[in-house]
Amino acid sequence: MSGGVDSSVAAALLHERGCDVIGITLSLWEDPDPEGPDGGCCTPADILDARRVCRDLGVPHYLLNYREHFQAEVIDPFVAAYRNGETPNPCVRCNNHLKFDRLLHRAQELDAPWLATGHYARILRGPDGLELRGGVDARKDQSYFLYGIRASALPRLCFPLGHLEKATVRAEAERLQVRVSAKPDSQDVCFIPDGDTAGFVTRQGGAGAPGEIVDEQGRVLGRHQGVHAFTVGQRKGIGVAAPEPLYVQRIDAGRNRLVVAGGARLGATEFIAHDWNWLRRPRSDEEVVARVRYRGGPAPLESIDEQDGRITLRSVRPVRAVAPGQAVVLYGTGGQVLGGGTIASVPAP
Repeated sequence: MSGGVDSSVAAALLHERGCDVIGITLSLWEDPDPEGPDGGCCTPADILDARRVCRDLGVPHYLLNYREHFQAEVIDPFVAAYRNGETPNPCVRCNNHLKFDRLLHRAQELDAPWLATGHYARILRGPDGLELRGGVDARKDQSYFLYGIRASALPRLCFPLGHLEKATVRAEAERLQVRVSAKPDSQDVCFIPDGDTAGFVTRQGGAGAPGEIVDEQGRVLGRHQGVHAFTVGQRKGIGVAAPEPLYVQRIDAGRNRLVVAGGARLGATEFIAHDWNWLRRPRSDEEVVARVRYRGGPAPLESIDEQDGRITLRSVRPVRAVAPGQAVVLYGTGGQVLGGGTIASVPAP
């Protein structure tokens, strides 16, 4: 329970059904830098909101200190990735290593048969067993962030909001008199409330050195102030005058270079992923699509090759701005999550 409306409504709905509910809030992060922005995740106000919701429901509430784990499993890799010219997804790592790993084990220690969260996703029974699918509300669907859940964990998970639209969740919050019914939704990256990723990475000691901005032929066009401030597909902040708009096509961290190109040169039809987790391998006759970003559209795949723990994906048509570090998630028939991993490399066009 984060103290927000989604997890609070999930708890209230389960309590209304007669479930024996225990509320757990994870203390994950508080920016130690006094120059850092106010807000973010796990603020004292959020923890207090979660505790009060549990008190209203008459259920126990526990606060677990996972700050060291969050630093080691989420913050440090996040900073290192940007320093290496990658585009990480911290929500995926938080889910994989903390919520659906450590917290799931803790739930077992508390003799709780199920772990419930406020994610917009569904677990349904299909012909091959339990399946992870997206939420009914396509605008809030969070299945992209959940591909790392082990198939063996699906029987122990519960997503009470997966079949609801966001507007319905707000209405349920009012009906159930959940005190946080009007609370705004949290930011995409909860520990960067002001959205200044480069500033956060700098405060965490991950700022890179200035370097060259070059075109695809290696001609020097300008200078940058550190690759940590850029991601593939970015246009803003390049600061190079050209006849056409220029975008970051690749980040060559080894040579501390940004490679820029026109928008038509941002597509990739092949990308290689590692750290892979299969929930179910695709059937030979199954159409599989990939998503390489949370809000990205589905890209039909031509082939999937697995060798030595790495997955090579080839798409039917170019996918724009594919970046190392991003999560790539595969979906099968009817939107079932088949699996996913982290993009390791994208061959040059």
